[in-house]
Amino acid sequence: DNYFPDIEDAAADFAQATGLAAQAPVSRQALEELLVDEYGYTLDYTVLVDHPELRGYRSVYRNGTRPRLLLNRALSESQLKFLLARELGYQRLELTERATTSSPDRVESFQQVLNDFRASYFAGALLMPQARFLADLGEFFSEPTWQPARLEAMLTRYDLTPEMLLYRITELAPRFFGLKLHFLRVQGVHGSYKLVKRLNMNRLLMPSGLALDEHYCRRWLVMGLLRDLEAQQAQAPAGDGNVLHVAAQYSRFLVPRHDFLCFGFARPLALNPTVNSSAIVGFQVDDTAREVIRFLDDAAVPHETINETCERCPLAPEECTVRAAPPTVWEAREARSRRRTAIAALDEVPVRAKTPA
Repeated sequence: DNYFPDIEDAAADFAQATGLAAQAPVSRQALEELLVDEYGYTLDYTVLVDHPELRGYRSVYRNGTRPRLLLNRALSESQLKFLLARELGYQRLELTERATTSSPDRVESFQQVLNDFRASYFAGALLMPQARFLADLGEFFSEPTWQPARLEAMLTRYDLTPEMLLYRITELAPRFFGLKLHFLRVQGVHGSYKLVKRLNMNRLLMPSGLALDEHYCRRWLVMGLLRDLEAQQAQAPAGDGNVLHVAAQYSRFLVPRHDFLCFGFARPLALNPTVNSSAIVGFQVDDTAREVIRFLDDAAVPHETINETCERCPLAPEECTVRAAPPTVWEAREARSRRRTAIAALDEVPVRAKTPA
């Protein structure tokens, strides 16, 4: 379960007490004023983006009698609001052991990781209030056909990045809709992919434990989104950094035969537009999913057979046009199986006594 009622309550109480509950979406100005007026912060939007060694950071926190938060103004409005909301989470939840940079350069303790998680959860709950978000999510699931425009409308209504929206779904959908799900985020540059975040709350064979030199199945939606985005970018006007791609896919594992309905987004990174990022949430297909997600069997949603990695997949070249590597692990496994069978068969071969010379 990825749901934390104590943080949900803390965020809801804070929103009610500060007037944020009446805002949809929450404004950056309101978050800034709370940090400055209530917690004595100094906010700076210039240092990071102008500093050659620091411009890769989203934010830097400096403690002191007057806390200082440096924010990278190259980020989108929604990303800046999340950082401000997370900072309010550190203060409201009284979390002192924390990362001072985003993303963190190093992890000092488990408590730091836990506190960073709690502050980020608070930010999501503050920007996407539970009751309102559940109502929107329920309406989306109730559509008889796949409606990507509804997802995009939620991005606009709450002023979010795709990753924020999808991760909020992982927090609420299992608890309130009974859905088993997984979340994946991948970054890609010209066909090279890196899994950067995962959450597994179903039976998905996640690629996390596989050898680093193996190639993730290119039929996964999270990979296909990146390929499609690259094609979309090639057709976009030069300098257009606002390209966003959304898609859904019904995925069936080759072995074992588990089915998942997945949807997600792909976009270029704000601080490094040459790198694309995709994120998906996938729901295990069972009786509950069929009852909740009415568009699950929509014929407009493409179906794909998927596997763990190319090296572990038995599909022939004519069956898969996006294979990135030969099936070396599968072939080695099959060879071992044939050898074991051959050795076992030796017991069935009559022993021939050798005639003395």
